[in-house]
Amino acid sequence: MHIVLEKLAANGVVAILRGVEPARMVSLGRALFAAGVGAIEVTMNSDGALDGIKALRDELGGSIPVGAGTVMDGEAARSAVAAGAMFLLTPHLAEDTLAAAIILGVPAVVGTMTPTEAVRAYNLGAEMVKVFPAGTLGPNYFRELKGPLPHIRTMAVGGVNAGNAGDFIKAGAAAVGAGSQLVDQAAVAVGDWEAVRIKAAAMVAAVRLARGA
Repeated sequence: MHIVLEKLAANGVVAILRGVEPARMVSLGRALFAAGVGAIEVTMNSDGALDGIKALRDELGGSIPVGAGTVMDGEAARSAVAAGAMFLLTPHLAEDTLAAAIILGVPAVVGTMTPTEAVRAYNLGAEMVKVFPAGTLGPNYFRELKGPLPHIRTMAVGGVNAGNAGDFIKAGAAAVGAGSQLVDQAAVAVGDWEAVRIKAAAMVAAVRLARGA
C-alpha cells in the first residue's frame, strides 16, 4: 500500500476541510495536528482550495499527509497534486481521477457505495475506497462488506462523529473521515484553536479506543 495510505490507516482519522478561509487554514491545520488527526483533506469546491493545500503542505507536509477532496476529474487531480496534494479523495467512482492519480504517483481514495463499485475501484487500482454516505449505511454495512471483500480497505465518510467513529472502525473500516463533526466551525470562525483541538481529539480518542490502543 502507498506510504501515504499506510500513515492514514495507521492513525485512522481524516479531517475534511470545506469552506475554510485560506487565512485560517494553517492555524487550523496546526490545531488538528495537535489533536492527533492523521491526515487533512481540503475539498476542491472550497474557495482558495489550491492555496490552502499549498499552505498546509508547506507548513505541515513533513508531519501529516495533506490531500485534496471532492476531486471530480483528472484535470482537478493534476491541479491538486501540482499544489502539493499528497492524496486525493472523490465522492463517487471517478475513474478519470483515479487514472490521473496513478500516473501522478499519488493514491486516490475513490468514492463508492455498493460492492460492485468497490470492486470496480479496486480493480482499477484504488488501494482504499471511500464508502459514502457511511452514516446512512451504518457500521453493520462495513461488517457485511468486509465478509466477501476483506482485501478492500475502506474509509467511512458521511455522518461520522465521535459517538460512532469507533463503531465503524470495529466493523472493519480502516479509517474515518469527517468535516463539521470533527472540525468545530464556530471555533474556527473566531480563532479558538484550543476548542478546535478538543473537539477533534474526541474523535481521535474514539478511534484509538476502538482499536484497543
